[in-house]
Amino acid sequence: MDNKEMKAAIEQIPVPKEKVFEAIEKGLTKASQGGHSKKKKVLAGSATAAALLGITLASGFINPTMNKVLANAPLIGALFQEFDDSTGVNLANQDAVTVLNQSQTKNGVTVKLTSSYFDGNIISITGFVDEDVEKGHNEKGEVSFDLNFEGNKGDHDPWLGISHDIRKVKNGYNFQWKTEYPYEKIPDQFTLPVTIHSINGIKGEWNFDIPFQQDKNTTLAIEQEQAYPDDGVKIKLEKILTAKASSTLTYEIVEKYKGDDIYIDKAVDDKGKVYRFDNGTDLSESTQKDGFHSTVRRAMTIVDKDISSLTFYPTLSFADPKVHQLLDKKTFTLNSKRFDLGVQVNDVTQKGEELVIDYQLTGLPKNLSQRKLETINQNLEYLIWLVDKDYLAKIDPENPWPPKNHGVPFNKVKLIDKATAHFQSTFDLNGQERIENFKLGNTMFLFDFSSFVASKELKPFTVELPKKE
Repeated sequence: MDNKEMKAAIEQIPVPKEKVFEAIEKGLTKASQGGHSKKKKVLAGSATAAALLGITLASGFINPTMNKVLANAPLIGALFQEFDDSTGVNLANQDAVTVLNQSQTKNGVTVKLTSSYFDGNIISITGFVDEDVEKGHNEKGEVSFDLNFEGNKGDHDPWLGISHDIRKVKNGYNFQWKTEYPYEKIPDQFTLPVTIHSINGIKGEWNFDIPFQQDKNTTLAIEQEQAYPDDGVKIKLEKILTAKASSTLTYEIVEKYKGDDIYIDKAVDDKGKVYRFDNGTDLSESTQKDGFHSTVRRAMTIVDKDISSLTFYPTLSFADPKVHQLLDKKTFTLNSKRFDLGVQVNDVTQKGEELVIDYQLTGLPKNLSQRKLETINQNLEYLIWLVDKDYLAKIDPENPWPPKNHGVPFNKVKLIDKATAHFQSTFDLNGQERIENFKLGNTMFLFDFSSFVASKELKPFTVELPKKE
């Protein structure tokens, strides 16, 4: 039997995937004895798979079924499966994940970074923190990081739209951080300095320089505008960038009312495939003669190469400026500035360390369902603020929150009467969020109607894509 015939015969042999993975796992267990970390397991897993692959190649026979199993065997891919990260699994299978070996120990807690990837608009960092982190303030099983990127301080850090995922493993915790690249121009590679200030309250200043790289994206220029004059908005599609495992759509929104937002629910190509979108990155904002402009970039399902059009399904969410009234009177009415909605305050009563406000909502649809009433009840818990009148102008519009010790942004809500939308809100005046030297005559009642205005589905529109050469 010659090589060709033998190769064909071998390819007919069914591959017992479970036994292959069981053998790999046994090898990892043996390699991990003696306190090896998860990172060591990742490397051992890769080495084990490489050894098995080497045997296959050395024999001169490449079984596609076996290769598929081996491609999924390295634990770097399994780690992304653990975090339900399909992009990471995809990139791991394409050998497009950077394996890291960075480790630092501060105040008895060791942090190891294990991988990074950069695909289109998305960056990911995986790592491991040992079980000594449990000596911190958090409950067992909880891990929280206080960190900044590029030497930024506090919340004014463009990278801080980050998501954290934690998994308990032997001797510690695996973690993944994911976020969107925050700047307009996407490079092929860059190094990102990261400083962890504390973990579970344990201070240490763990410093890392993390490399990121990706193959050059392909760009599909669109430059098509869709206007909705009745709603005072328009959207200008600019381009689609496609990487190895994802695409990104960049578009500009022009709105008559600042704070309105067009978001795209989905897109469907000419062959019927549905494309989904992740959270967006705000790239720029400006005020011009025709309205408020903002440029957004959003990750989406990777765009197929052989399609000729995409139909986009946008939705408009409405903004409504907060209204306010000084609490120097027991009864008053506030109305929305854009919509037929209002709040009628019936009574304001201070009872020791609590302030109770009795009110009714007006303009809501009649016969609200129990589910909608429950949603309204939940929303009211944070839609009403108490703010020191002298600090009202000091609320940062980019990070709207009452200044510390000069605002109470939460309350407990009680439904009094469903038919008349009658509620009571109780504010804790001595809670963690408070107003120093509280006096009714110095306190503003702020109300936000935005959450009571339903989003509107806009008419879909189709874009003919330029032919690819």
